[in-house]
Amino acid sequence: MKHVKIYSFFLATALCTISCSKKETSSEDPIITHLDTTVNPSDDFFMYANGQWFKENPIPGSERSNGIFRTIGDTINAQIKQICEKSSTNTAVAKGSNEQKIGDFYAAGMDTTTIDKLGITPLKAEIDKIKEVKDIPTLLASISHLHSIGVSPAFSIYVGQDDKISDKYAVMLGQGGLSLGNRDYYFNTDKETVNIRTEYVKHLQAMAELSGYSKEVAQQNATVIMKMETDMAKNSRKLEALRDPMKNYNKMSIASFSLATPNIDWKSVTTSMGIKNVDSLIVGQPEFYKALNQMLKSYSIENWKTYLEWQLVDSYASYLNADFEKQNFYFFSTVMSGVKEQKPRWKRIVEQTDGALGELIGQIYIKEYLPKGSKEKLLEIGKNIQEVYAERIKKLDWMSEATKQKALFKLSKIVMKVGYPDKWKDLSSITINRSTYLKNIMAVNVWATNDMTSKYGKPVDRTEWGMYPQTYNAYYNPSNNEICVPACNILVPGFEGRMPDDAILYSIIGGSTFGHELTHGFDDQGSQYDEKGNLNNWWTKEDKTKFDAKTKRIVNQYSEYEALPGKFVNGDATQGENIADLGGIIMGFEAFKKTAQYKNKEVISGLTPEKRFFLGYAYAWLVNIKPESLAQQLLTDVHAPAKYRINGPLQNMPEFYKAFGIKPGSKMRRADDKRVIIW
Repeated sequence: MKHVKIYSFFLATALCTISCSKKETSSEDPIITHLDTTVNPSDDFFMYANGQWFKENPIPGSERSNGIFRTIGDTINAQIKQICEKSSTNTAVAKGSNEQKIGDFYAAGMDTTTIDKLGITPLKAEIDKIKEVKDIPTLLASISHLHSIGVSPAFSIYVGQDDKISDKYAVMLGQGGLSLGNRDYYFNTDKETVNIRTEYVKHLQAMAELSGYSKEVAQQNATVIMKMETDMAKNSRKLEALRDPMKNYNKMSIASFSLATPNIDWKSVTTSMGIKNVDSLIVGQPEFYKALNQMLKSYSIENWKTYLEWQLVDSYASYLNADFEKQNFYFFSTVMSGVKEQKPRWKRIVEQTDGALGELIGQIYIKEYLPKGSKEKLLEIGKNIQEVYAERIKKLDWMSEATKQKALFKLSKIVMKVGYPDKWKDLSSITINRSTYLKNIMAVNVWATNDMTSKYGKPVDRTEWGMYPQTYNAYYNPSNNEICVPACNILVPGFEGRMPDDAILYSIIGGSTFGHELTHGFDDQGSQYDEKGNLNNWWTKEDKTKFDAKTKRIVNQYSEYEALPGKFVNGDATQGENIADLGGIIMGFEAFKKTAQYKNKEVISGLTPEKRFFLGYAYAWLVNIKPESLAQQLLTDVHAPAKYRINGPLQNMPEFYKAFGIKPGSKMRRADDKRVIIW
């Protein structure tokens, strides 16, 4: 995927769109005003291109980071706020309408008086169900039920496309059950991670006390939960090990898997979740389930009930009263990410409303806020990138003709979902009211689970979108061999009253968006899927060996980057995104070379087309991040930090060397024998 959700940014006063004219204005050029000329571009291009902005815009106390994502995010949030407030004040709308649901959801979230008065009461019925568990069958029934309401205890289960038969849905099982998310939090011995573990136990105790337990019982509960999660983590794969789709594809009949895990009746589990007539399962990490099977007996039913109640409270803490919300924020935002203060209430509820009902908000957004022609402009850029990608493949000197033809065929079959969907999901069955905010959240979670599980046994719907048009992000889906670029990706902050020039459009939208996502079809993971989205080797043995050697070079390159003292980028885990970044910037530049601006050597703000293009690409990753959040990213994210998403690809590009006079031996220029060239 293109973007990382943890990034945040400054408030934009205006956004230029494709509806702006290109006539000259007196507006400042952000490509120039962001420059820190005290930094030598040969040493650190990321800071040279963005350093002045960082000096003038410190990270707010309520944010993990500051940069372009926060600018665009704040602008979109302000628009969504208008949609929410307008809907919430219009009490004449029909019950069940989009406006009623959006308005009541937002109003309920803003009603802190009622939320604080209710306390943990909205979860009491669910807690009581957990307390009724008496043996392994009822325990498994409780786990299944919790999965249906948006809680994910013990393991991960979902319905998705079969990696090897993309026209069919399958039931997928994966490792899970960890509130800290990543297994390494339970074992790493560095000072910061040890402190997080210590604080986590304190957090577990504090949340148990808020739930009504005595201090002594809360301490006991915290110890039990930490021990159980550590055992689950012990048998979980590392982040980089989850990247190999073949090694994480283990298909077996439900009968045979039940024999391998005799304490778990998988037929009962899937049926109780509404997944009927399941004949097989795709198990990502069999060793995890072997250990989980033993844990069902090695831990008492009371221990399991304690763990399940924690998982429930943890999942819904953000929607409970102020005490729960503040404690939840303190641990997961302050301790783990370095964020010292919460965002204003309206921002949190706007983001939660968009996350829950974004499908409904998107329908209003494209009518009231999306500039005319956005979809068409995005498609134009995307098609141009796809064309130069084909040209690039044809000229590769390391790939045989046979593999080139298959690569070109796959490229030609990539579907571009751009702007917004032609049809929207039906959320009519969701009941939303103003009385209980948490119940609204749960209603959306139940709908989402039912929507997912109902797909099993049905034809795959390849028209379905996985993002909203107002989501500033993008993705490649290997099972559909498609990219999705939501409409708001057309937005470029700082170009008030004018169209961004092609250097900006083709670096940010062409390179870091379309080029990046298209390259995911040919990264270490995507390259293992064919044009139909099936996990199927289309490479000759010799070409695959050459490709693997090239990806190994990019792994080595990024593993050298020390992002924090003693903490390095995980080159293995991030290789797919790094390959996509390198391919994206190359394709963006190749497409830019076909524009009039490049051909006419048009100088803007004293910058040649080449300089402007590379500075534009650096603008795409203008992100300053807090050390705690950066440490978290290094441990849990498959994206490299923003600095290396700029410096990393550019260190491999001769066109960049030429544009900025980067001489051999400079930090921003890799030696010829170490340069990475893939696509």
